[in-house]
Amino acid sequence: MNRLGKLHWLDWAILALLILFAGYVWFRIDGALNYKWRWEIIPQYLFRYDEEKGRWVANILMQGLMNTVRISVLAGMLALVLGTVLGLARVAQNLAVRMLARTYLEVLRNVPAVVVIFIFYFFLSEQLIAAFGVESWARGIARGENAWIWESFFGDMRRFPSLISGILVLALFESAFVGEIVRAGIQSIPKGQREAAQSIGMTWGDEMRFIVLPQAMRKVVPPLASEFIALVKNSAIVSLISVHDLTYKTVELVSSTRAIFEAWITTAVLYGGLCFLLSLLFRRLERGKG
Repeated sequence: MNRLGKLHWLDWAILALLILFAGYVWFRIDGALNYKWRWEIIPQYLFRYDEEKGRWVANILMQGLMNTVRISVLAGMLALVLGTVLGLARVAQNLAVRMLARTYLEVLRNVPAVVVIFIFYFFLSEQLIAAFGVESWARGIARGENAWIWESFFGDMRRFPSLISGILVLALFESAFVGEIVRAGIQSIPKGQREAAQSIGMTWGDEMRFIVLPQAMRKVVPPLASEFIALVKNSAIVSLISVHDLTYKTVELVSSTRAIFEAWITTAVLYGGLCFLLSLLFRRLERGKG
């Protein structure tokens, strides 16, 4: 109640406009398009009862959501490592290293994500998977006795190559943004501290390791948290290369049921709920840190 009392009249006006807009869209879909809503079919595509296992299991939409979480977490970890390396390269003493890192960052930040995804997928990811024999290895794991251990982390191992492709291309794309965040954090450290480190004989590597990076990483936690939430939303783009994430599963559901609005609204709620929970988690971590 206290929070409601703090709302300004403009907040109420915006809320009323949103409700009116939602009502108008609903009326247009229900009336003008003569669309027949079938919300009753959606729950069965979230969970289904498996008679063989004797319990409820995730169905197509929840399987896609779990794959989205896997892709986001693994791509986020890889992007953090690559981005930290790129951020360090951006402030390196060697001019060639700085220019190479800047070229990589500028290219990825100024080229549409769809183009980057397809370039990395067809010219890099597939080549690496074929070179290391990942597909045959994954099939062997899928037929093994301990397949459930791998599936708990990576899902269906028969689709492991496409999952790894999605993780690689997403991490390489997001690492450009993480690299700029890390670079900004490093350059935010006062020059006096770096000069003091140099005056006592520290090398550039020791200076970064013991003085600069520990402080910089604390400063970049909030923007990195925002970037990870953006990564979750951007992960939908990997559906274009046949990665079975939530967006890909939703397309399959729409094509089989023709429940267009129900499926996409449910997907929007799932994405929104996941990002909202992440924002609450990061906010709590920041408060605990503070």
